[in-house]
Amino acid sequence: MKNRRILVIEDDAAIRRGVVDALRFAHYETLEADNGAKGLEMALRREFDLLLLDLVLPGPDGLEILAQVRAVRPALPVIVLTARGAESDRLKGLGGGADDYVVKPFSVKELLARIEAVLRRSAERPIDVNRVMFAGGVADIARLEVRYDGGGRAELTDREAELLRYLAANPGRAVSREEILARVWRIEAHGLDTRTIDMHIARLREKLRDDAASPSVIVTVRGKGYAFASPGGEQ
Repeated sequence: MKNRRILVIEDDAAIRRGVVDALRFAHYETLEADNGAKGLEMALRREFDLLLLDLVLPGPDGLEILAQVRAVRPALPVIVLTARGAESDRLKGLGGGADDYVVKPFSVKELLARIEAVLRRSAERPIDVNRVMFAGGVADIARLEVRYDGGGRAELTDREAELLRYLAANPGRAVSREEILARVWRIEAHGLDTRTIDMHIARLREKLRDDAASPSVIVTVRGKGYAFASPGGEQ
């Protein structure tokens, strides 16, 4: 079974190193950031299973990061780490969407127990889209094929299927090319030519019989990326 990956956003080097070492010893994979700007970028673009988030950070603070993460991944497990122990601060973190709140200083055993508990009860897993309905047919992700109403079919490549699955799991949201590279291709997008995304979108539209001149299934959001907008929705 693949090890869970945890993103740690904490500006205190000693605390961050202690947390990362403890997580690795407990067989978690880790990502880490030492400021709000880097942490926010990683939180929005990288793949991971749980976020450990300090509230007081240089750059965007923890509450700002939490708000933006929740807008993109509304059910991602998040545990807030902070020296703030006041009830009002705990309520702000929980009210912002955190699943749990750990006040510094904390023991490694306590932190690991909280992580395990949040992962157990969390409902967040990437939406498992198995079939994508569109006007004129259905795309079967598992079978890697598109079936048209009235007969006929087309094959999907693995990459095309994963791209369609990701877009359909985020219906109505503009997904940037950089996010697609990070989440579907699993590579960092900085400085890379993103035209490969456009080529895959063009092939998907062709297989979905989506008019390239006026698409209605995978629409182009100018200046942002692509959005899944099929009237048939997903199942």
